[in-house]
Amino acid sequence: MEYRKLLAACFVSVIATGCDSGAVTTESTFATDSAAQAAAAGISHGEYVARLGNCVACHSIPEGEPFAGGLKMAVPMLGNLYTTNITPDPATGIGNYSFDEFDSAMRFGVTKDGHRMYPAMPYPSYAKMSEQDMHALYDFFMNEVEPVNLANQASDIPGWKDNARLVMGIWNFLNMDSDPFEADPNQNDDWNRGAYLTQGPGHCGACHTPRGLMMQEKGLDESDSSFLSGAPLDHWNASSLNGDINSGLGRWSEDDLAEFLGTGHNRFGTAFGTMVEVVNNSTQYMSETDLNAMAVYLKSLPPVAEVNASVWGYDNTETEALLGLNFSEAGSQDYYEYCSNCHGTDGMGYYPYQPPLAGNPVIMDADPSSLINLTLNGSLRVISAQGPDVNDMPYFRQLLSDEEIADVITYIRSSWGHDASAVSTAQVSEIREATDPTRNDDIYVLRMK
Repeated sequence: MEYRKLLAACFVSVIATGCDSGAVTTESTFATDSAAQAAAAGISHGEYVARLGNCVACHSIPEGEPFAGGLKMAVPMLGNLYTTNITPDPATGIGNYSFDEFDSAMRFGVTKDGHRMYPAMPYPSYAKMSEQDMHALYDFFMNEVEPVNLANQASDIPGWKDNARLVMGIWNFLNMDSDPFEADPNQNDDWNRGAYLTQGPGHCGACHTPRGLMMQEKGLDESDSSFLSGAPLDHWNASSLNGDINSGLGRWSEDDLAEFLGTGHNRFGTAFGTMVEVVNNSTQYMSETDLNAMAVYLKSLPPVAEVNASVWGYDNTETEALLGLNFSEAGSQDYYEYCSNCHGTDGMGYYPYQPPLAGNPVIMDADPSSLINLTLNGSLRVISAQGPDVNDMPYFRQLLSDEEIADVITYIRSSWGHDASAVSTAQVSEIREATDPTRNDDIYVLRMK
């Protein structure tokens, strides 16, 4: 009976406040304080944390001012909302937020006026951030970001559906861990720092972890095998970041991972889709220590879907056929005419300029959505301090039919030792109809301030 009373009292508390407790004091440790890494990167502590969280990518649009909001985001089953102005403008931004109010919004998704956010804002991840990093981020927004007077755009969610906000406190109680990150004493400093970055400010799980029936991330850390196991995302597939030997990171070394995060390239592939924005606006600004720490943590994750799988091995059968101008296999001639100049008749690409297809984890992913989207719509370029990539993936939606695209992707997924499933014309048609072919290659990196 006492248990039932306690449970009922807790749910009353959840409905009222979501069990939000305000700012949480945490002890600064190597794992959770980014000040030294910010100094190594040559930027302020606050800007560094903002880079780790990639705040600018969601709270800006290419033709707008940094952090002034306006990016359209889909909320499953509800509709569309638009990201908010988080500049220090007192009228339309967050200029009147106290630190505690800012902290509550970041950790628990509760705004100054008391309304609840949907977890399109990755507050379940930001809840793990340390107080030191949160204070630095608050100081950055209040003192280093230019205020922009721009009213927030109303959502496209009907009022009766938007009432879902009223139960988000219960959602929080059921689906998130609101405690800040705590270092695991059984792991070394690099592992703990990488875990903090991945689970907390980097919010990698928001894209790479599958969602449950309540649209919650199925796992929030390495204790759950669903964590970072890959997930569909706006007609892409965010790849598995666990140790799956072929479609995950099982064949990557720590150096391969650090190189990919820092440059958007490595010997296995090139960033595409929204990962280009992550590299352009976030990970390339990280210190070498932090890049290595994330690599150490990610490489510690075991395989999930390919526990007993055989390691991919190269087969040159298709290469010899292409060199002999033997186009008897469906999709081979289109590959030769449109793809081989960049990716090679051997599928090995030209590292670091054009990625390989042979052995690329994305090619062997069970979900071909990313390959279809890339072929239809291309991808933006990775940008570094030296400038934009010379080459990018072009789009073929006007040049090739759905059947031709299905055939060429199927050809790639079954060549050079691959054994991935075929792609149907219907799968291509679905993504063609659902995606916007508009591209803007003139905007590569969003300004922070």
